[in-house]
Amino acid sequence: MPEQQQWTITATEQPPEWFIQAVKQHTPASSGLYAAQLLWQRGIKDRQQLTAFINYKVYQPASPFEFGQEMHLAIARLQQAYNTKEKIAIWGDFDADGITATSVLWDGLGQFFAQNTQLVYYIPNRLKESHGLNNQGIDNLAKQSCKLIVTCDTGSTNVEEIIYAKHLGIDVIVTDHHTLPAERPPVAAIINPRYFPKEHQLFNLSGVAVAYKLIEALYQSLPNVAKYPLEDLLDLVAVGLIADLVQLSGDCRYLAQMGIQRLQEDFKQPAAARRRPGVGRLLELCQKSGDRPTDISFGLGPRINAVSRIQGDASFCVELLTSRDVKRCNELAEVTELANARRKSLQKDVQAQVAQKLTQLDLSTTSVIVLEDAQWPAGVLGLVAGQIAQETGRPTILLSTEGAGEQGAGGAGEQGSRGAEAQESRGAGEQGSNSSPLPLRPSAPLLARGSARSVNSVDLYQLVKEQAHLLHRFGGHPFAAGLSLLVENIPLFTAAINQQLRQSLGSTTLTPTVQADLTVTVADLGKELFLELKLLEPCGMGNPVPKLLIQNCWFENSWHRNQQDWQGKKVQYIKAEFDIRDDSSRSAFPGLWWGHYKDELPVGRCDCIAELDYNTFKKRYEIRLIAVRSSANSALNAPLSLTPFILDLRNQEHSATQHSGLIIEDCPTNWDDLRMWLRRCLAISRSTSGVENQQQLAIAWSKPNHQPPNQIWLTLVGIAKYLSRTNQLVTRGQLLEKIGISDQTLLVGIKALKYLGFTVQRQDRSLQITWNPNDSAENLADEAVARFLAAVREEQFQQQYFAEVPLSTIVAIASYDSK
Repeated sequence: MPEQQQWTITATEQPPEWFIQAVKQHTPASSGLYAAQLLWQRGIKDRQQLTAFINYKVYQPASPFEFGQEMHLAIARLQQAYNTKEKIAIWGDFDADGITATSVLWDGLGQFFAQNTQLVYYIPNRLKESHGLNNQGIDNLAKQSCKLIVTCDTGSTNVEEIIYAKHLGIDVIVTDHHTLPAERPPVAAIINPRYFPKEHQLFNLSGVAVAYKLIEALYQSLPNVAKYPLEDLLDLVAVGLIADLVQLSGDCRYLAQMGIQRLQEDFKQPAAARRRPGVGRLLELCQKSGDRPTDISFGLGPRINAVSRIQGDASFCVELLTSRDVKRCNELAEVTELANARRKSLQKDVQAQVAQKLTQLDLSTTSVIVLEDAQWPAGVLGLVAGQIAQETGRPTILLSTEGAGEQGAGGAGEQGSRGAEAQESRGAGEQGSNSSPLPLRPSAPLLARGSARSVNSVDLYQLVKEQAHLLHRFGGHPFAAGLSLLVENIPLFTAAINQQLRQSLGSTTLTPTVQADLTVTVADLGKELFLELKLLEPCGMGNPVPKLLIQNCWFENSWHRNQQDWQGKKVQYIKAEFDIRDDSSRSAFPGLWWGHYKDELPVGRCDCIAELDYNTFKKRYEIRLIAVRSSANSALNAPLSLTPFILDLRNQEHSATQHSGLIIEDCPTNWDDLRMWLRRCLAISRSTSGVENQQQLAIAWSKPNHQPPNQIWLTLVGIAKYLSRTNQLVTRGQLLEKIGISDQTLLVGIKALKYLGFTVQRQDRSLQITWNPNDSAENLADEAVARFLAAVREEQFQQQYFAEVPLSTIVAIASYDSK
């Protein structure tokens, strides 16, 4: 099982007063202290740095011709193609960086070459080809009479494929940002920022940013040709930069800042007037407005990545991002949204299966987690591996043997590829590349394909590379890798890579770690702090989203949903919502926890680490929970004396009004409901210095006066008809109070309503009910109503039991739970 996370707080160094005052000029509504502290910690320590960091208009971007001779060679070859009207192919990649890079070249080169006649694009199928150039695709382009291939986000190490293309009379311009080959490949030009020193302002460019620099140079070299301004490409650049999780410093930060502004400006336009209606529709579907980097990292990026993960071929995403046909873009956005919904569901399922396999591992003797399964789809393994690596603090490799028997000796899916998939929300993106094809004996039919993710500064690429003799293909960078190997080699590979890491670590132990940047209270949360922290945006590697530690807090009004109906498809995913409170304020603050149920929130006092965000569609500030654990002072083991702890005030009118402790006035329907209150009360008591300060719990419900189940059903139907007729919204709490049933029974009733033709849709925390009578499902409706009536009868029976159960029984249950 995963170990207890180790929490750390970033070492703080008080910035000088002049720096705090300089930051305050950018946040006049607040003290500026938090932002100043973070900026100082992250190396921004003089006025010039600060101004350029915050205000992109002051920053001086590098010329595209900083790439020197290689950029000149690339432009010369493109000018040759322009003059002789050669046909050009863009060779892209299927992750968000590769898709946006392809789109930038499609739109940018499309100003100089006629799209679909002189200019085409090719994106490998993730599930069949993986990353990089391959000979079959090159053959296809040769048949279309292409004379020049321009790669984006790939190609640096595809030396054999480049030689093959040259043999067919096709030149190659490589634009990429991944690991460099040992020697310059035989290309017309190679534009890769890895040739710069690490301190150079262009060093961290992602694939889409490198593609943009090529188009920028072409615009300067062939002025007065392009119809649309170069800046129209910046929104795509921002999407790819932020989705790829590169270090947002230098030109990367500048381009992302410019691009987010363009993205927001375009989204504000009516759909028919947008330059990118497909991007606008995607933002609408994920309830974002394009003004935040998180709108990309949690909205656009995962959706673009999901297409290839689920269906392999992501070529239509280029049309989605570049077409101005609103109707067509809406259709493609819907397909993309469905792919993302399926990705969430699939990822959740695989994660649950991986968690089950983890229970069979002894993590105390495991340095690298290596797990395999024949049913795991390869498309989501990188995402799950990243989650497991963070939870366990160990590099994680997940392998799929799905369809292994069909791969044969050729190893479909690893053609000239680096194999590392980008991770959307956490962990490293595909920042480095190296692909090493290794000899595979012709008789070996079974290959496993997988993804690996690292943590704790373990160089994963080097770790995998040391086992190259056991692999078919591999590629990646220090934080993420992809690989394929013979199924029969998995045990040997697992043992060898674990031994290697243990030897390199020595006495160092691997522990899952979560780091907080600032300690705040609930009273600090809100607009002022948000605007302070916003100075750091856009955030990314090297400048992460600030993590806030909130101590001695607790959660209220928690709820979750774990499924969504999308175009008739039921897809499973989880999101818990809650209010957080502490002693600093009488007001609660809203928040959410992706991938978790409300029951996973601790009862009583706890500590949490969270990120502060603004929800544009809900128009509220909220926290996004990262980690949570019970407070140290609530972990006392001594059981409390429970006889005076629980006060029985059942069926006694007005007696509870004088009680100062916790009061349960609603009759429970099961022991779990009662246990929740008991645990909460115990936690409060134990956090207030012991037995002498026990928090009493009063059970003060009255004997229920139940309506007949049939009458409750008629009331529910009547309310549904009224709400449909008046087009009013209703909360679940309002329905529960009106009808007098539990939340679980209400869900059964809502299902029955649907068979009568009612449609129940969620809008934030409210429900909208509409009615379209339908007689075609009478039998099903009768069965559904019968299930509802049975649920009501069972609930009423349980309430009758708790109205009369002896106090001694409740005390016995509570005493057992408190041990």
